Amino acid sequence: MAKHRRVKPRQISRRAQESSDGASRRTPASQTAPQAAVPTPDPPILRPTYIEAVALYEQGLAALQAHEYSRASTLLRSVLSSYPQEKELHERVRLYLNICERQVVPRTSAPRTPEERVFAATVAFNAGDYETALGHLREAIKEAPDHDLALYMLAAVLALRNEAGEAVPYLLRAIELNPENRAMARHDTDLESLREHDQVRAALEAVQPSKTERRRSPRRR
Repeated sequence: MAKHRRVKPRQISRRAQESSDGASRRTPASQTAPQAAVPTPDPPILRPTYIEAVALYEQGLAALQAHEYSRASTLLRSVLSSYPQEKELHERVRLYLNICERQVVPRTSAPRTPEERVFAATVAFNAGDYETALGHLREAIKEAPDHDLALYMLAAVLALRNEAGEAVPYLLRAIELNPENRAMARHDTDLESLREHDQVRAALEAVQPSKTERRRSPRRR
């Protein structure tokens, strides 16, 4: 009777291992489950008006930190009037406007300096008292003829009083003294009637020089 060759257990284990390894090597790559691609969210789209409003808002904060309350108040108010669609900024703007107004000189004491007069005019303007604002601004310009903020506000008050003929020269002078007033005037709803004038339109369409160019230009003496 023929004897059968016994297969040792170790040989079985090796053969099973080789079979398993071969099966693994023969598995096509296409059977591997692909990983799901994670979509990259699109970056938020910033409106040009939002960027301009934020820039104006930051200028107002800088003026507030420098204790230039009249300029800060005007800049912040311009965010409300020039960019009514940017509602997300308005709450913060009103908060800092309240801080500015708390710094106003006491009502019992009359403003004495051009800065105090401009600030008092700003408070009156915000309250809709254009006559009082006009008086303060005229006095401020008498004392400081090149106060660009007083000139800008005076143009706004006169425009709201339908006195565009008198307002235009003040606005043009304010832009000449400080080119940053051009950006405000382009969107300020208080100056809407003035933007119909050819001189104002030309001044607003002019390209504002860079800060470097302004620093290189000789100062007027």
